[in-house]
Amino acid sequence: MSGGEDAAPKAADGLPPLREVVKAHGLDARKSLGQNFLFDLNLTGRIARAAGPLAGVTVLEVGPGPGGLTRALLAAGAGRVIAIEKDERCFAALAEIGAHYPGRLDVLAADALTLDGGDLAQKGASAGKLRVAANLPYNVGTALLTQWLETDPWPPWFDRLVLMFQREVAERIVADTSDRANYGRLGVLCGWRTQARILFDVPPQAFTPQPKVLSSMVELVPRIEPLPCSGRHLSAVTQAAFGQRRKMLRQSLKALSAAGRPIEVPALLEEAELDGSRRAEEIDVPGFVQLARAFERLGG
Repeated sequence: MSGGEDAAPKAADGLPPLREVVKAHGLDARKSLGQNFLFDLNLTGRIARAAGPLAGVTVLEVGPGPGGLTRALLAAGAGRVIAIEKDERCFAALAEIGAHYPGRLDVLAADALTLDGGDLAQKGASAGKLRVAANLPYNVGTALLTQWLETDPWPPWFDRLVLMFQREVAERIVADTSDRANYGRLGVLCGWRTQARILFDVPPQAFTPQPKVLSSMVELVPRIEPLPCSGRHLSAVTQAAFGQRRKMLRQSLKALSAAGRPIEVPALLEEAELDGSRRAEEIDVPGFVQLARAFERLGG
């Protein structure tokens, strides 16, 4: 944690130090909600800058907790922040931030996993596409990202994602066939529709409570024209292929079915022009797109 913040009666934005906010509202981080709070306002400021420039931008934040990143986004000039929070204990602390930045903070009492892209797009309609910046709860981060990547139509309702993940998840997000240990379904989905990169690491001691793992900020910028295929079919073929990643495609793809019946794998591979003796980790994103399109054509 940054010592500078706790040494001053007020933070640079004029609001109380986050430790005081958490104490005043009894906001102990709960493991069941995947909560790990960031108290270091130097760090939250760095995250906000990574999501910038923010002037006039509507930012979606998931899991704001006591509002450390929320404050940084608003201080960095975000025109509006829409914060999705399911923990009602945090609402009073977020209301204090809203009063400090009148008209610029909306708090949605909801589970982000239940909100679809259309709903979110409408929330930010007055300012164009949303930008997402969040210290995601560890227990929903991958599910949320996958959900957003499968958004249709594309280009999506967001113009950029700047998200916190465990380092091992971040490495899977940016992996390709050159990093076979980390390359998997998530890397294919991210590489298909976005350009993804790791921005910087965040050590465990930056959080309360301290996780046992290193964390990383990841930026994902949507590709305007990704290779055409159905997200549903791409998810299906990658799940089958990487579900048994040690096996050759001619074996692993037997997990696929079409209209309730097992798929004819030799016909699928021939249609996709792929060698069935190869393994999933050897197939690049264009190869999986070919496989997904073949699966769709064969009635998958």
